[in-house]
Amino acid sequence: MVDHGRALKLADQVKEIVAKRIDKGLRDDRLGFVTITDVRMTSDLQHASIFFTVYGSEQERADSALALEAATGLLRREVGRNITARLTPTLEFIPDAIPENAAHIAELLAAAEERDAAAKALAASAQYAGDPDPYVKPREADDGAQPASA
Repeated sequence: MVDHGRALKLADQVKEIVAKRIDKGLRDDRLGFVTITDVRMTSDLQHASIFFTVYGSEQERADSALALEAATGLLRREVGRNITARLTPTLEFIPDAIPENAAHIAELLAAAEERDAAAKALAASAQYAGDPDPYVKPREADDGAQPASA
């Protein structure tokens, strides 16, 4: 039987443990400014996917990913010491695409804003294709009498 609440609780614990250990420092010069963004556990609590972001260039991201991969055993041992589960989950580090997605969304919003401005400029100089007031109005009688209503 699967207990999703327990998996979420354990994921939070793993996230906190790994983040604290990285903050304390790993003896690897390749490790940059790493932020743990999310941890997802499998339903059997035996595998943890750890999502991370790195502030810096593409090279710093690649170096930090290699450093985390090299420190997986140390981090797994740290997790095993600090959780109450029977088995220590395996750890997998996955670069999170949040910064790239946010930049892409910002580009799309800027392009949409440009198109909206262009459409607004066209609308400001646009004129009606037909009469300015295309609605039919009732005719006025020549003798001043009111028109008959139906």
